[in-house]
Amino acid sequence: MTLPATLAQRLRLPLIAAPMLRVSGVDLVSAACCAGVIAAFPTVNARSPQELDAWLARIAADRDRVERPTAPPCPNLIMRRDPDAIAEDRRVLVHHRVAMVIVSVGSPAAVVGPLHGAGCLVFADVASLLHAEKALAAGLVLLGSGAGGQTGWVNGMSFVRAVRGIHDGPLVLAGGIHDGAALWAARVLGCDLGMMGTRFIATPESLASDAYRRMLVDSRLDDVLLTRAFTGLDTNMLRQSIAAAGLDPAALPTPSPDEARQVFGSEGSAHVRRWVDVWSAGHTVSGVDAVRPVAELIERIDAEYAAAQRETAALLARPPQPQP
Repeated sequence: MTLPATLAQRLRLPLIAAPMLRVSGVDLVSAACCAGVIAAFPTVNARSPQELDAWLARIAADRDRVERPTAPPCPNLIMRRDPDAIAEDRRVLVHHRVAMVIVSVGSPAAVVGPLHGAGCLVFADVASLLHAEKALAAGLVLLGSGAGGQTGWVNGMSFVRAVRGIHDGPLVLAGGIHDGAALWAARVLGCDLGMMGTRFIATPESLASDAYRRMLVDSRLDDVLLTRAFTGLDTNMLRQSIAAAGLDPAALPTPSPDEARQVFGSEGSAHVRRWVDVWSAGHTVSGVDAVRPVAELIERIDAEYAAAQRETAALLARPPQPQP
């Protein structure tokens, strides 16, 4: 692995619970970290720098009570915001000496220096080879097709192999990590970590509503719709939630990002609010078969990962077949 050994040694699995807007809260992050999995969260989920400070203090206290090694939290800085707000969040992260940060929706240039100076490992979200080439100073999160919410367009397998040709630093694959077997496949491809989101929505510790969790359990891959209606960008959403909001999934508009913000805002001004009334899910939704506590979910993923490793070892141990 190209992760620092001091970080890799603390992980039960090479996995990040994805940062999910309005879903990744302090309870989910703390539970995942205490179970040995890196847990990311958008800093905007904490409604102020003071609340962000309290979240990080709570997570640190919870981890201190666990006798075995625990994984670090990984705040996610969304860069398309007021620069002063970004600077306030960055100061909180430096104060808490966080081990990892993911930077998304914009260039990481404004924060990489200060965060690296504080000993923080910085990852940048990228959705194309061109974006990856511009962010080689950071670790990379490859946003492949199939991620929930705003998604990439590139096949994950192709993306990893293309980026490994130009980047020997830390690499994370996001989108399509269905279970422990897919996580092991990402490692074989050349990733240091995989990122999984949808299965973590269906946990009691997430900020999702009970109705959202139930819909995930009742959905499968074909229920995920790729649309630009709600953000102006390619986004994977649940058809049932669109219909429940009174919209026809087969007749959605294709607005620009600015138009989408006006029509489908996330606050109370819009008739139908993205992320609140209409819910996202990734292609991995077929793997959500029940609502489970985070610790139990990680146990299952760990067992799936170990089984995939055993199956790989068994395949490698088979004698070569005679040539005709």
